[in-house]
Amino acid sequence: MQLRFVGCGDAFGSGGRFNTCFHLTGERANLLIDCGASSLPAMKRLGVDRNAIDLILITHFHGDHFAGLPFLLLDAQFSRRTRPLTIAGPQGIATKLPQVMEVMFEHSSKTRQRFDLSVVTLEPEQVSRFGDVTVTPYPVVHGESGGPFLAYRIEAEGRIITYSADTEWTDALIPAAQNADLFIAEAYTYDKMVKNHLSLKSLETHLPAINAKRVVLTHLSDDMLGRVGELPYTAASDGMTLDL
Repeated sequence: MQLRFVGCGDAFGSGGRFNTCFHLTGERANLLIDCGASSLPAMKRLGVDRNAIDLILITHFHGDHFAGLPFLLLDAQFSRRTRPLTIAGPQGIATKLPQVMEVMFEHSSKTRQRFDLSVVTLEPEQVSRFGDVTVTPYPVVHGESGGPFLAYRIEAEGRIITYSADTEWTDALIPAAQNADLFIAEAYTYDKMVKNHLSLKSLETHLPAINAKRVVLTHLSDDMLGRVGELPYTAASDGMTLDL
């Protein structure tokens, strides 16, 4: 399996990075984790075959994780996609998706798709299966607006990939990421406490309990980007790929 960081930036594009969008592929898996506002041009830049994607997992409804969907769905329509697509996310996704489409492109939510589109609500700690991909959401903490907020533990083809999503520290991240092959963790700041976000120092305190085989940091602020060369962990960058 392979994971590609299509975009790994924060909401403000620190370092010129695209919004969050990860592409996980394998023999039987092809999915996106989040689809921020800049995801479509980022995917086109990397030559990602959007029409081969079967599943999109959304962690929450902030624009840098969710607002790329109207562009992606219209692109699918105009490129004559026929492959079914499932979009899954927190409670409210069935109403939030048409709302954001109407804001971006009026009447687009009422256009009949050329392909079957399923919108699925995921509940915390309830396992969902999408073909050969198993997804377990965990509740995380990222403020009052734009939620609910979910981290994802994804099992596919004998590998476990966890994404923390945007969150301050919460003990739910331990079962979410425990013994994972890859833990993609927000590290917005180095040691400064920013409400609703995770610092590297806070994360490090809990890494022994998590015991992930590999940790990759994402959603880095300008402060963290200035420290990348000093960090003992891999920092994600746009276009970076990891073989699992």
